[in-house]
Amino acid sequence: MTTSNTSVTPEIVQRIIAALGGAENILVATHCITRLRLVLKDESRVDSARLNQISFVKGCFSANGQYQVVIGQGIVDQICELLLKIAKIDHSTKQEIAAVSEQNMSLIQLGVKLLADIFIPLLPAIVTAGLLMGLNNILTEKIWLGHTQSLVDLYPTLAGIAGMINVIASTAFVFLPGLVGYSAVKRFGGNPLLGIVLGLMLIHPDLLNAYGYATAVQNHSVPQWHILGFTLEKVGYQGQVLPVIVSAFVLVRLELWLNKKIPDAFKLLLVAPIALLITGFLSFIVIGPLTFAIANGITFGLVFIFTKFALLGGLIFGALYAPIVITGMHQSFLAIDFQLIASTGGALLWPMVALSNIAQGSSSLAMMFLAKDEKLKGLAFTSAISAYLGITEPAMFGVNLRFKIPFFCAMAGASLGAALIAVEGARASAIGVGGLPAFLSIMPQFWLTYFMAMGIVLLVPFILTLLFAKKINFKSN
Repeated sequence: MTTSNTSVTPEIVQRIIAALGGAENILVATHCITRLRLVLKDESRVDSARLNQISFVKGCFSANGQYQVVIGQGIVDQICELLLKIAKIDHSTKQEIAAVSEQNMSLIQLGVKLLADIFIPLLPAIVTAGLLMGLNNILTEKIWLGHTQSLVDLYPTLAGIAGMINVIASTAFVFLPGLVGYSAVKRFGGNPLLGIVLGLMLIHPDLLNAYGYATAVQNHSVPQWHILGFTLEKVGYQGQVLPVIVSAFVLVRLELWLNKKIPDAFKLLLVAPIALLITGFLSFIVIGPLTFAIANGITFGLVFIFTKFALLGGLIFGALYAPIVITGMHQSFLAIDFQLIASTGGALLWPMVALSNIAQGSSSLAMMFLAKDEKLKGLAFTSAISAYLGITEPAMFGVNLRFKIPFFCAMAGASLGAALIAVEGARASAIGVGGLPAFLSIMPQFWLTYFMAMGIVLLVPFILTLLFAKKINFKSN
C-alpha cells in the first residue's frame, strides 16, 4: 500500500479492477467522501493483499452487503469515474447501490443499516452541537476552585455569552425529533417536510415535557385527553428517537398509499392532511406509548449492566467495539446513546467509543516507528493523526487490520480504558468528536477519569504494539 502523490492513471484503476476480480465481477459502483462502495458478484474473487499494494488504496473491507475500498478525500471521485469508464459500468446512486446490497443482508443488518441511513446525515449538526455544549460546560459547570465555582461565577460578564452559546448548542438536541423525522421520512421515501412536522408535533409545547413525566406521575398531574371514552396521557417525546422513526415509517406508508388512490387534482388537498392526521392519532395512542416502553427497557438493561457489572461490561464493550465497527453494527449505538441521554441525562457508550478510536490511532502511530518502508511510515503517521481527530478508517483498515497485531493491541488498550470509564460511571452530555477532542463532550465532573482513560488508550496500544513487534509480519503485506 502506498500514499504516493502520483496522479490517478488508467493503469492504476485497471489494477484495482483486476484485484476486485475483474470488471465482470463488479455489479454497481459509487463512492462517498473517502471510499469506493461496490456491490460484487463474488467477494471471494477479490485479492485483498494485491489490492492493498496499489497506490492510493488505504484499506478494504466488506460490510452491509458492500465491498468498500478506502481511498481518501479528493482522489476517490477521480478513481470512481475512471473505474466506471474502464469497466463500462453505469454510474449508480447511493440509493441504487444500497438497494442492491440490501438483497444480501440479514434482518439485523438491514435494521442497523436503516439506523445508519437515518442518523449519519445528521452527524454534522449533532457533532457541532456536542462540541458547543462542551464549551458551554466549561463556562457553566462548577469545575474551578475545588469544584465550588464556574467561570461564569468567577467572571459574571461571561453569563450572557454562556447563555447564547447554550441556546445555539442545545437547539439540535431540543428539536432532535424534528431532525430525525426529516431524515427518517426521507429515508423511507416520503416527503421530508412532513417528517419535520411529525417530529415537531411529538414535542409540541402543549404536551407535557417528557423530562418532567416522572415528577408529574408522582404528583398525579399528568395532563390527559378524553377521546370517545378513552383517556390518553398528553405527553411529549423530547429526546426520543424510536417513536419518531416508527411514526415516520407509518406516515410514509400512508402517504404512498394515498398517492396511488387519490386523483392528482385532489392530492395537494388530501394526501398530506390525511396521512399526518392518521399518523398523529396512531403516534399518541399506540406508537408513542409502545416504543417509549421499549426504549425505556433498553435503557434499563444497559444501565443495569454498567451498574451491576461495570468492570466486565466495560472490558467487553471496549474490546469488541472495533470488531463491531468492521461489521457495521456500531451504527446502532448512536440511537441507543440518544435514548440514554434522554432517559438518564448522559451517554454511557459514547465515551468508550471515543477511547476506542484513540486506541486505534496509538497502534497506528507505533507502526510508524516499526515500519522500514517509508510509504508505510507515512501512511501510519497520517492515519494516526486522523484517528486522534475522530476518523479511524485509515488507521483501522489501512494499517492495524492489515498487520493484525496492532489491531489486537488497540483492542486491549480500548478494553482497559472502557473498563475505567464504566467503573467510574463517566458519561457524556452529548455526542461529539470521537478522538482527542472528545473530552469537551464529557461531563466536567468526569474529566479526571476520562483523562486517565485517555492516557491508557494512548500508551497501552502503543507500548503493546512495540512489544509484539517481532510477531508482525511485514513481508506478507
